[in-house]
Amino acid sequence: MSIPTAPIAAGSLIGGYLVARETGVRPLGGAVLAAGGAVCAREWRRVAGTPTAAALLALYLGGFGASHPLAKRIGAWPSVLAVSGASAAAAFALSDRR
Repeated sequence: MSIPTAPIAAGSLIGGYLVARETGVRPLGGAVLAAGGAVCAREWRRVAGTPTAAALLALYLGGFGASHPLAKRIGAWPSVLAVSGASAAAAFALSDRR
């Protein structure tokens, strides 16, 4: 039985941002991001294989990185929601749907 990773990926990106914003402790938000990424990466590798897991993890972490400059253009919440949606959609399409 596999764990659905799309909600974990989106939730950890959103949750990491929210924790960092509300506590003012960015490393704490990073811990949420890392925990979600670790759970997802393990499941992606198990279900879809190492190359797909690496690609999904790169998208997850790349989305986190891209959300910062994107936030300057469209705002913080729209940016976080956009990259969370992209990560969730990719996780669903490449792993969860199997």
